[in-house]
Amino acid sequence: MARINRKFIDKHWLMFVLRGGLAAVFGFLALFGGLDNFNYAISILVIFLLIMGVIDTIGALYSSLKKHGWINSVIDALIDVAAAVALLFFAQGDFVACTIILAVYTFASGVIDIFHGFLSTVDPTDRFIRILAGVIGAVMGFVILNAGSFELMTFVRFFGAYLLVVGVTSMVYGVHNRAQNIEDKKARSEARKGVKSGSKKTVAKKTTKKSTKKSQKRTKKS
Repeated sequence: MARINRKFIDKHWLMFVLRGGLAAVFGFLALFGGLDNFNYAISILVIFLLIMGVIDTIGALYSSLKKHGWINSVIDALIDVAAAVALLFFAQGDFVACTIILAVYTFASGVIDIFHGFLSTVDPTDRFIRILAGVIGAVMGFVILNAGSFELMTFVRFFGAYLLVVGVTSMVYGVHNRAQNIEDKKARSEARKGVKSGSKKTVAKKTTKKSTKKSQKRTKKS
């Protein structure tokens, strides 16, 4: 069994799978769903961000019970909800405001994913997945913010492409962590079995030595 070189294994792997699946669905809608209506497209994005915020909040509560990694989910939840509230109350019908909010959200999410990749895990696969998603998000946010000549729906499609990337990487991250979790449990189980069998052998050796000494004493007396 290969030794797992990690600080911890994410126990809430299902959150990453749910988050990834949701992002992939909304990304597909934004990219290929033919969202030509401005208000309808923004409403879809607001719903997506609010649901993501709820999922991240649940992940933060779960992680707080386990006393590790909860701050990551809290940051993700705050960014999701803040972007949703900004789109809902401060950017209704405002093309420029919507563009800035989507660009800032995408860029900030990318930068945070990069930090998560470097700080939250030492596993090379997990690190690569988080950093890859982060770099793509940061680049996509920069492109959205600086491509002022595009129409709104072009920006929405850019955002949809980013969501597809987030969806795929999150699901891969979750499945990989699940596999690591199972591998870790097997390794621990085998280690416990090895310790038990070793202790049994030690007890058996001591018992054998004691019985040998007793038989030698009896032989001498006789």
